[in-house]
Amino acid sequence: MNVPAVADRIAQMVVKLTFEPCVEPYFLPDSYGYRPNKSALEAVGITRQRCWQYDWLVEYDIRGLFDNLDQSLLLKAVKKHTDNKWVILYIERWLKAPVQLPDGSLQGRDRGVAQGSVISPVLSNLFLHYVFDIWMKKRHPTTPWRRYADDGLAHCKTQREAQELLTELRQRFEDCGLELHPDKTKIVYCKDGSRKGKYPNTKFNFLGYCFRTRLVKNSKRNSMFLSFTPAVSKEALKSMRAATRKWNFRNRTDLSLKDIAKIYNPILRGWIGYYGKYCPSGLYPVFRHFNHTLKAWVMHKYKRFKGHKTRAGIFLERVSKKEPNLFAHWKIGMIGAFA
Repeated sequence: MNVPAVADRIAQMVVKLTFEPCVEPYFLPDSYGYRPNKSALEAVGITRQRCWQYDWLVEYDIRGLFDNLDQSLLLKAVKKHTDNKWVILYIERWLKAPVQLPDGSLQGRDRGVAQGSVISPVLSNLFLHYVFDIWMKKRHPTTPWRRYADDGLAHCKTQREAQELLTELRQRFEDCGLELHPDKTKIVYCKDGSRKGKYPNTKFNFLGYCFRTRLVKNSKRNSMFLSFTPAVSKEALKSMRAATRKWNFRNRTDLSLKDIAKIYNPILRGWIGYYGKYCPSGLYPVFRHFNHTLKAWVMHKYKRFKGHKTRAGIFLERVSKKEPNLFAHWKIGMIGAFA
């Protein structure tokens, strides 16, 4: 992977600010990734609604988009949207720039865009705008779809329709020099309480959320029912717990409890704001793990609690009752058990 130098990143930002307004008006509403005024949560919400309306879904993932994107097709698309010679010149130079291998040698390339570069998201979006978005609009105008970068979804009424669409998509991407990831591309049955039958795939992950059948509450009728709906995915939970371990504040005896809250509350609020939008109770394992780490910190910090998990837990319970707003998850009632 080529990591752009600071000067290159500045130049790419100038080109991005010049070129993006040329293509942004042409991008379709259901394209979400790396676009101004488009949020991942918005895409999750619309996906939830459409899963309620359509029984079947095609989930696709492009294998190595940034490495395998056809540069000649991309440059053709770039020139379609701008005649600015210096913008075209710089984009072509960045695309053709050789990659430095681990042994220091340089390898030329005629495919792909540099990952991590400022301009790459705009260019990949432009490429997929023609490869997928416009193609879907022309070939399947009544099929709702959604794309976030190289992850895409399309909703179908029947299994047969989904199978035919997936076959067409494989061929479409192959014709454009791309391949669908065999493990991450599948047909999903959006099963809920009223949809019957057994099928191999009845859940999928999208933007950190896992969509599957869940027992949810009807607040108006005060009853429970099965619904196909999103909650934080196992992978996202694992990542957040790993982040808590990496911070290692359990051993930071130089900090006070208020110091820990001040440092990590912005991150906790971010998790709550994103993953707590749908089925917030799914975050309990993360905050329970965070609280257990706080308990370990108490045992390291204070000699009287060393080796006494129960007493350390009782101490934190008292603090949480006295200062329920100290930590972001305490504030919304996700205190959990300290024992």
